[in-house]
Amino acid sequence: MRIGMIGLGRMGANMVRRLLQGGHECVVYDRSADAVKASVAEGARGAGSLAELVSGLTAPKALWIMVPAAIVDSVIAQLRPLLQAGDILIDGGNSHYHDDIRRAALLRAEGIHYVDVGTSGGVLGFEQGYCLMIGGDEAAVTLLEPIFATLSPGGRMPGAAGRGTGSGHADGDGDAARQATAAMGYLHCGASGAGHFVKMVHNGIEYGLMAAYAEGLNILAHADAGLHKAEADAETAPINNPQLYQYELDIGAIAEVWRHGSIISSRLLDLTAAALAQDPKLRQFGGRVSDSGEGRWTVQAAIEVGVPANVLSAALYSRFESQGRAEYADKLLSAMRLGFGGHLEKKA
Repeated sequence: MRIGMIGLGRMGANMVRRLLQGGHECVVYDRSADAVKASVAEGARGAGSLAELVSGLTAPKALWIMVPAAIVDSVIAQLRPLLQAGDILIDGGNSHYHDDIRRAALLRAEGIHYVDVGTSGGVLGFEQGYCLMIGGDEAAVTLLEPIFATLSPGGRMPGAAGRGTGSGHADGDGDAARQATAAMGYLHCGASGAGHFVKMVHNGIEYGLMAAYAEGLNILAHADAGLHKAEADAETAPINNPQLYQYELDIGAIAEVWRHGSIISSRLLDLTAAALAQDPKLRQFGGRVSDSGEGRWTVQAAIEVGVPANVLSAALYSRFESQGRAEYADKLLSAMRLGFGGHLEKKA
């Protein structure tokens, strides 16, 4: 199948490589000419403009947009005059699902299909495949299934008995079809926006998992607190039983042993163990943790539907704190302590 790829960053370029290896034809465009040249060297056909990219595709034309969420609308605005009824736009980034619903309605009026794909796999996706969470009308998704199958960890479509996404069916055959593609690593989750909605919650869960690993390993890293002489003053809570906290633990080795046979083993733990093996003191990091939006959107959705999300909310707020957003509140706390008790703030 021939497909256009717009955006050749870390994920877009690797997706093109995986598609080429799977026998597909890729026409590629990026604002960076060097990025285009790199994909051409892998076997893709390069385009110097969006118009050239569109002209290099055959009807119905399928174009995968892999750019930051903030510029998806501008890319679509440039593409709309170049497309015809029946063509398909795929947004594989991390757009808000609200935007997907709006875009799908706008493009549907022109006969253009819009498919939203939540894409997980990161820089490892080229070798291991990408988990794909898909939203959009079934006709367009079915047409694109060979692309999804190649990108997925399974690397192929299910056997004849399980083939098809089956999202529009409530019967047993539809359930079996969904299970078959899900086992390959791609799933048509539902109507427009469903793919990014599922990916949004996926990322919210990711926040919680990452925070749990970080907090647990941080406790282990401070298990030697009883070996250090604590300051004795009114501003420092003493350790009641310092003899109970005298373990000098190898955190990297602990992360590694948890990878083998442990119930909490995961790809995130694999990455954590690898980072600790390379840099046990994590000297290259300052501890400022960014959030790209999905965690916020997940918590907002939980509030709107009235579902508790205690862990995910706490993980999100922890990221805000790491970004310095708690500094003013902390200063206020110190000011109040000084006011009611004459407590002087200790220097860090």
